Amino acid sequence: MATTSPQAEKPVQRSIETKLEAAFSPFQHLEVINESSGHNVPRGSETHFKVVVVSDKFEGLKLIERHRLVQSTLDAELQGGVHALSIVAKTPAQWEDKPVIPPSPNCLYMMVR
Repeated sequence: MATTSPQAEKPVQRSIETKLEAAFSPFQHLEVINESSGHNVPRGSETHFKVVVVSDKFEGLKLIERHRLVQSTLDAELQGGVHALSIVAKTPAQWEDKPVIPPSPNCLYMMVR
């Protein structure tokens, strides 16, 4: 009997991880968090993500420029099924000073149900 690997069950998340690893290597910290379960989507969806990227490539860039770099790296996913992308993009010095991932706000739709 064939078994399915956990990564095969998460093709969008794996694609995001692979593209960010390639674009921001070497990186100090990379985390891709599927936050879809906190939204009004079917179980197992891959539509809402938070990415945390800590890389030297952000040195000297404004926050908006960092976000644009991440967004352009993930253009295919954003044009496809990814509905929301939260980005934490820090330099290594910023991460060392405050290695915190801020919580995402609750889904407004889920709160009014």
